[in-house]
Amino acid sequence: MRHCIYPGTFDPITYGHLDVLSRAARLFDKVTVAVAESAGKAPLFTADQRVEMIMANLAGLPNVTVTTFRGLLVEFCMAQKADAIIRGLRALSDFEFEFNMALMNRHLEPQLETLFVMPNEQFSYTSSTLVKQVATFGGDVQNFVPPNVARALKAAFAPVRS
Repeated sequence: MRHCIYPGTFDPITYGHLDVLSRAARLFDKVTVAVAESAGKAPLFTADQRVEMIMANLAGLPNVTVTTFRGLLVEFCMAQKADAIIRGLRALSDFEFEFNMALMNRHLEPQLETLFVMPNEQFSYTSSTLVKQVATFGGDVQNFVPPNVARALKAAFAPVRS
């Protein structure tokens, strides 16, 4: 059975992430979405909230599971007996960072492959950071994230009423 890990912060998950995930689910027998608990970022949502948001969007993907991880990704992958890491590439600007990370992972664990998957071009400019910026100012994010995520963002950025 071929197993891949799709790691990320997913703060929050976007339609671009889900597109990459559905492509990975067609290529592998088993896909584990690995939500980074502490990726050097200050996430808006807790790891458990991010897992819940992802799990609510897995209809039609019976070979996908979601979990959290901390520490080195390659160690997590080996513990999960994964064959590969899936990473999404939206634009050329992603390539240098992802390429360097893939080379480091290969150095740390030579038998673990990294595969790059391009999402549908309609998602090539979408990022969690941009979605959060739009939501911060009350902008409409429904074209970028699933409904449950849009509701969570709206609640997170709702003005405090006294």
